[in-house]
Amino acid sequence: MRTFAVSALREPPFPERQHDATERVARESTEWALGHGLISNGHGLHRLHRADAAGLAGRAYPDGPVDGLRLLADLISWLFVMDDACDEDGLGASPTRLAPTVAALLDVLDGQGGRADGPVTAAGPLGEALGDLCRRARAAGGPTALLRFAGEVREYLLALLWEAANREHGRVPGLAEYAQMRRHTGAVHPSFTLTELAGGTPPGAAHRTEPSLVALDLLAADLVCWCNDVFSYGKEHLSRPDAHNLVAVLAAGRTDGDESAALRAAADRFNEALSTYLATETALLTVGDDGLRTALTARRNWIRATYDWSLRAARYA
Repeated sequence: MRTFAVSALREPPFPERQHDATERVARESTEWALGHGLISNGHGLHRLHRADAAGLAGRAYPDGPVDGLRLLADLISWLFVMDDACDEDGLGASPTRLAPTVAALLDVLDGQGGRADGPVTAAGPLGEALGDLCRRARAAGGPTALLRFAGEVREYLLALLWEAANREHGRVPGLAEYAQMRRHTGAVHPSFTLTELAGGTPPGAAHRTEPSLVALDLLAADLVCWCNDVFSYGKEHLSRPDAHNLVAVLAAGRTDGDESAALRAAADRFNEALSTYLATETALLTVGDDGLRTALTARRNWIRATYDWSLRAARYA
């Protein structure tokens, strides 16, 4: 599938970069996951190493304070553990199975992370680690950053319930529905938020409501998710067929179910969105201030990072 992806997807025309502290942060982030009980020395550790969360974080955040990189890498590690629990360990097989975990994690978000020395939550290690991420987001960016991050993680968790309901009923979503929900199941928005926060000058509310930036934000989220879908389709389709992939959705929407045609259509969709993104970004760069430029840099870094990481990560080998 990597061969197809490289030949069919347009390579994002942004520089390939990686933070100098990536290897160090990879070790520290693994220790963080172990310390919170997210993984143990065994299959979980092997799976997390193959995911290379710090490698993705280091590409998405190629320069800046190491603490910012650590926070982003730890978030990505948490997301990989949560996604693997849902997709590979059966937690997301049905809403009734997933709901207690989601409710407990929502309780952590409602409490804004709680105290570091507070009681163990009903969500166990996932909840303890999420609480730590919330506390660090607040320390880095204040209440506004925490509220934004918590709201975006909430959207991610509720979107996982949508996936679980589809799995339980063998339902394949339509293209428009999938494109909307994929932005949330991919946890792109909280990842963007922590990347901006690490950069030091996140855009304010006025920028975030600017229609042109809103449109660019959605395009960037789509590009990250669709790139991931094309690269990961081969492994996902062979190991555990699932409807939550752009290729699978496009194939289901065809009368002939042609997988090859769906793959080409998914690649075309990515390429067209990238062209639109570049044109929109160029227009914004001519009028943007430092806050807006930070947001644009974070998004272009994430688009390039996803492409480069997908080429190398053992997760999709």
